[in-house]
Amino acid sequence: MPGGRLSYEDRRRIASGMAEGLGYAEVARRIDRPTSTVSREVTRNGGPAGYRADYAHHETVRRARRHRLIDTPAPPAAEVAYGRDPDAVRAFEDQFAAVIVDTGLPRMVARLTACLYVTDSGSLTAAELADRLRVSPASISKAVAYLESQDLIRRERGPRRRERYFIDDDVWTRAWTSSARMNGTWADVARLGAEALGAATPAGVRVREMGEFFTQLVQDMTGGISVADASDALTVLAALVEAAEPFGVRELANALGWSANRAEDALRDLADAPKIADPFAVRRTESGAYTVVTRFDRLTPAQREGLSAGSRTSGPRRSAGRGAAGERS
Repeated sequence: MPGGRLSYEDRRRIASGMAEGLGYAEVARRIDRPTSTVSREVTRNGGPAGYRADYAHHETVRRARRHRLIDTPAPPAAEVAYGRDPDAVRAFEDQFAAVIVDTGLPRMVARLTACLYVTDSGSLTAAELADRLRVSPASISKAVAYLESQDLIRRERGPRRRERYFIDDDVWTRAWTSSARMNGTWADVARLGAEALGAATPAGVRVREMGEFFTQLVQDMTGGISVADASDALTVLAALVEAAEPFGVRELANALGWSANRAEDALRDLADAPKIADPFAVRRTESGAYTVVTRFDRLTPAQREGLSAGSRTSGPRRSAGRGAAGERS
C-alpha cells in the first residue's frame, strides 16, 4: 500500500521497469508509490543498471536486522554528570523543546536549541548533535542556519577544522533585541503600506492599525526608545555586569570602542527606560562612575535577609557586576 514498506513483489516490478528502461516516475506509477521512494530504493541497491530484486530485498532485511541489534547508546555525559537522573534530563529536554515549538519555531530548531542548552559546555559539534538527536547531518545544517540567522547561536572552528556550535550566555538578550528589531521592521513596512494604500481607505486603515500595534509593541519592549538605542543600552548593561568595578563614562567608552557621547546616551537611556535593565539598575557612584545594582523592589526584606544569611554560611559569592551591591535607595 502507498506509504508502507516495499514488498518483494514491488521490488520485482521495479527491477522489471528498470530493465525496460523506464524512468523512476513511470515505475512509481506502476506500483502506486512516490517517485522519491523508487529513486531512493534503486540508488541504494545498485543503481538503474545494477538493480536486482533479490539482492535489494536481502540487503533491506539485513540492514533492518542490523539496526535492531545495535545496542542503545549510553546517555550523553551531560545527562549523568553531577549525579543527574538521565531520564529526568531527557524529559526536561523534550518539554523544553515542546515549549519552543509552541512559540512557532520548527521542531528541529527547537530540539537543537534545547539540546545545546542542557549541555554543560553549551556547545556541540554537528556530528555530536546528529548523534544525540538521531537525525541526519543535513537536518542539523538547516536548523543551525536558521538559528544563526536569528543570532541565537554562534559557531567556532576547532581542531581538525571541526566546527562547534555555541549557545551564549546572553542568547535571550540577543533574541529579545532581534525580536524588537523585527517588530520595528513590521511597523516601518506598515507605515509605508498605509501611505501607499491611502490612510482613509479600508485597506489603508487596516495596515495603519497593524503598524500602530507593532509600534506600541516596540515601545513596550524598549521602554519607548529605538531598537538601536536599546541595543546600545543592553551592551552597556552587559559591560557593567562583567566589569569588576565601577566604570566612568570615558573608561566605558574606551573599553567598548565607542565615543563618549554614545556611552553617555546609552547610560541616559538606561535611566529613562529602567525596564530595559530589569531586574538590575544602573547607579552612579559618588566618584561619578557607573555600576550595576539589583533593584531593591525585586526582593522582599525576608528574601534579602535569607540571601545575606546564606552568604555568611557558604562564604563569599559573586553578585551582579562582581561586587555590585543591591540597590538600597
